[in-house]
Amino acid sequence: MNWTDEGLILGGRRFGEGGLIIDVLTKTRGRRSGLVYGGASRARRAQYEAGNTVSLSWTGRLEEQLGRFDVAEASRERASRVLDDAGALSAISAVTTLLRGALDEGDAAGSALYEATTILLDQIEAREVWPALYVRWELGLLSALGFGLDLDECALSGANDGLTHVSPKTGRAVRGSEAEEYVSRLLRLPGFLVTPGAPVGVDDIADGLALTGYFIEARVFNGMNRAVPPQRAQLVARLLKRT
Repeated sequence: MNWTDEGLILGGRRFGEGGLIIDVLTKTRGRRSGLVYGGASRARRAQYEAGNTVSLSWTGRLEEQLGRFDVAEASRERASRVLDDAGALSAISAVTTLLRGALDEGDAAGSALYEATTILLDQIEAREVWPALYVRWELGLLSALGFGLDLDECALSGANDGLTHVSPKTGRAVRGSEAEEYVSRLLRLPGFLVTPGAPVGVDDIADGLALTGYFIEARVFNGMNRAVPPQRAQLVARLLKRT
């Protein structure tokens, strides 16, 4: 059997004498893996950089078995465009390793994330824009995996304004003014995640990363008995140092 799709390279590992097994987030089939013969050669290495968009065809006997990829030249190369920007390179690495670690082979949630991921990576050269987009992308990752946060109204009063915190137990938004006794136990909710056009400063990015990072670790990776990929912590360190 075989199929053709568009995909985002998530990473790869050598196989045999020059072969390469690549992991790809496809547009319609979720996360998929396949063998590329000769893919580890120096001449073809740049084609399979994480973050590249490619057209590919998969061939195999059964869907659940490792098949073979035929991959066209990358239609969008991203890492090569930001070689002088360590923060942007770190973002590409964090995005692709989080997807690689959080999604199982064929996971349908991957297709729901495809458009948002390509939009984020297409903005990676806009240094004043992508940090906030990245935080929103992590919220989308949680939602696609079934762990979405409820940021529409206060869990205590039902009010939909003045939301300042999120409960680490329920993932629901809270008005800090209505939770004074235990506000120190809550996670801060930056305004740009609930109010369109709200300003985004250093503290907002830090609060957003702390919020999404808590739930990515607690609900996604702890549930799989895996550690959050270290590339995310590296990105956070770079982002907060630069922002």
